[in-house]
Amino acid sequence: MDESELEQIRKARLEQLKAQGGGGGGSRNGGASGQDGERQRQQADEARQQMLNQILHPEAADRLGRIRLVKEQRAIDIENRLLTLAQTGQLRQKVTEAQLKDLLTAVADNQEQEKIVVSRRKGWDDDDDDLLDF
Repeated sequence: MDESELEQIRKARLEQLKAQGGGGGGSRNGGASGQDGERQRQQADEARQQMLNQILHPEAADRLGRIRLVKEQRAIDIENRLLTLAQTGQLRQKVTEAQLKDLLTAVADNQEQEKIVVSRRKGWDDDDDDLLDF
């Protein structure tokens, strides 16, 4: 990636962050703010998609689209990670499908480690005991 592409990515990400956080200013005229918010959100989505198109090979983008159909949150997590890598300059070339698979595996392994298992003990005053008449 050259400097101009990175600069475009940075600008688009800045617009996205402004849209998510309201940009600090915000309008106070009721109905118009809803339309402005929707327009900003749409612009942020378009900028995000443009950035992803710049950093993904077509095959990788296609795979990510298929993942989005099945698990949208996972696709969003992967997109966020890819955009972060691009913004920090850690991506030197477009991401291939094989690299995307590796990233998916790493994220899946990370999510498995984060699972929390809750085991509950039965209390001494369990209502099921009332059903047993001997």
